[in-house]
Amino acid sequence: MRLFIILLCLSLLCPIICACAEEVKVPYVHPEAFEVPDNEAMALLSDMGVGWNLGNTFDAYQDSGVKNELSMETIWCGVKTTREAIAAVRAAGYRTLRIPVSWHNHVTGEDFTISEAWLSRVQEVVDWGLAEGMYVILNIHHDDGEAWYYPSSQCYEASAHYLSCIWSQLAARFRDYDQHLIFECINEPRLKGHANEWYFDTGSAACRDAANCINRLNQVFVDIVRASGGANAYRYLMVPAYDASADCATGSFFSLPTDSADNRLIVSVHAYTPYSFALQDGGESRFVLSAAKQTGEITSFMNRLYNHFIRNGIPVVIGEFGARDKQGNLQFRVNYASFYTAAARARNL
Repeated sequence: MRLFIILLCLSLLCPIICACAEEVKVPYVHPEAFEVPDNEAMALLSDMGVGWNLGNTFDAYQDSGVKNELSMETIWCGVKTTREAIAAVRAAGYRTLRIPVSWHNHVTGEDFTISEAWLSRVQEVVDWGLAEGMYVILNIHHDDGEAWYYPSSQCYEASAHYLSCIWSQLAARFRDYDQHLIFECINEPRLKGHANEWYFDTGSAACRDAANCINRLNQVFVDIVRASGGANAYRYLMVPAYDASADCATGSFFSLPTDSADNRLIVSVHAYTPYSFALQDGGESRFVLSAAKQTGEITSFMNRLYNHFIRNGIPVVIGEFGARDKQGNLQFRVNYASFYTAAARARNL
């Protein structure tokens, strides 16, 4: 029976593998490199290279009925992360591992004490990435809600308290880890459930208030980590603007926190661009390298990030990008990934 199952799996997989090998081609995309300042932060970005998100695992959560907290890792993807999986990611050429983590299902008390079992499991996977010689980004992910983190003046004190409690514990736990470990304040801070959740309107008082709160909460994060000492005194820290969007990061409502360390803050950006191809349901399923509109949307936002930050020596990490499968459009997604990563690399993003 075991032999039959193994052969069945191979018989199903082989045609797919062979078809991909014959039909899908990685295009050669090699844009001219932009001028980049010579400093440690720019060298760090270059060394980080292309990264991979361990998504739908430690960031998984549920609103009620949590019985076995360690099973939370598998409720969205059905697979427990293994040492071999992390090694395979590194062997494929990825030099950075981002580990999104939701904490609110794993805390108790007014000071949000993190479960030792959950924190130890997260630490185990962090250690696997570092053992592979990778950079590892650790964050607070889906803890968005008025009980935890919500960027409004009304919820500011509660949000600052939650952020302080979680990052105080994480900073203490990883205090002596070297600079291959990077902390990211929060994932895509926004007014969840608001009409402007995914669209920042400069004319909206609620949006402007949220942007101000995000700036203040980023400052809380930086102050907490720096005060913990050890390697945290000079660790690289990632901070986002509203929605972690490039437009908000380069707009007038975002400002970097003040920092006791010199140029150790990284701007955190997410960009599923162009949206019509990358994420929109029923949108464009083709990405053609000769299509100026599609490639132009990518180079446009990257140019803004380059001109606003990189050329001034300030590092930027695009922590998320990608394109969904639209009826087997693998070649077009390969085109997209090739162009996107090459364009980012040329600007040292």
